[in-house]
Amino acid sequence: MERDNQLDLYEVVAARLKEAHTVVRALQVPEDARMALSRKLLVITAAAKHDLPDAARRLDRLMRDIGEGRIPGVD
Repeated sequence: MERDNQLDLYEVVAARLKEAHTVVRALQVPEDARMALSRKLLVITAAAKHDLPDAARRLDRLMRDIGEGRIPGVD
């Protein structure tokens, strides 16, 4: 049961990471801001290998910040 929940969460996080990369590529922001966001996504991807729930929370927070216009390097 626990393993099934972990696999379900993994699938959700993987799909959301893919979507997040698409969102970041489509943003009309300076290249340095896009690179900073891409690095954050890579860090979240790496974190998912060790702590999936934390990675999911970090991804939620990053996508919320992007949605609210809080993007590093953009005033």
